[in-house]
Amino acid sequence: MEQTAVAPERDAPKRRFRIGSVNYLNAAPLTRGIESELIFATPARLAEMLGRDELDAALVSITEVLFNDRYDVLDGVAIASLGEVYSVVLAHRKPIEEAREIYCDTASLTSVNLLKVLLAGRGLFPQFKPLESHSAAAQKDFALLIGDPAIDFRRGPHDHEIFDLGAAWTELTRLPFVYAAWALRRGIENAELRRELREAKKFGMETLDFLIENRAEYDRDFRRDYLEWNIHYHLAADEKRSIGVFCDLLRKHVAATVYDPVFVS
Repeated sequence: MEQTAVAPERDAPKRRFRIGSVNYLNAAPLTRGIESELIFATPARLAEMLGRDELDAALVSITEVLFNDRYDVLDGVAIASLGEVYSVVLAHRKPIEEAREIYCDTASLTSVNLLKVLLAGRGLFPQFKPLESHSAAAQKDFALLIGDPAIDFRRGPHDHEIFDLGAAWTELTRLPFVYAAWALRRGIENAELRRELREAKKFGMETLDFLIENRAEYDRDFRRDYLEWNIHYHLAADEKRSIGVFCDLLRKHVAATVYDPVFVS
């Protein structure tokens, strides 16, 4: 008789904090054990809620803390990649050099700004327009997709070539790229919140095999490759150097005012 996998458990915290996260596969290891506390939304929506003080912490696109001097970044925790990320891509039917308009998933400003930086380095400055829906990407010559919709697109039938933004960044800088991090409202006492988020990541790393075996998204082999190979979850010296390089390129190509992040442990 087949045995049913039993989920590793830890005491679930009572809802004490307002914590926002994305409902993507790549975020699951950072929210283990606190799922019942979470408010799920897109990265852009989480940024809005954080800005209105409706959340105490949110797993947001890294540009949210670079463009706003109101948040601290939880040290040691991130969604990042060194090389191919797989889930942040420009799907294109024509050569990238011919891009005049790029339709973007507006869920994440980081991906849009990363693409702007990468293309500006090639002397390319196309217009960026919102993508009406994820299903519309198949009809576009150039479409920027992120997260699970990007995975769905790549794994489905399409006639596009794929420009992986993580691979392009590492080729340019020889550094990882940080897509998202925990942003904390500055000026409030949040030592317990920081501890809870660090513990969630620790538990997620300890039970990563369980997540890979039991999550419903895609197939097990893909989940293993994606969560163990494409994505990593540490925020260390190389990741911080990469954020610094990204800040410099944002100032050069995208926005005059970019704030250096403040890391708190």
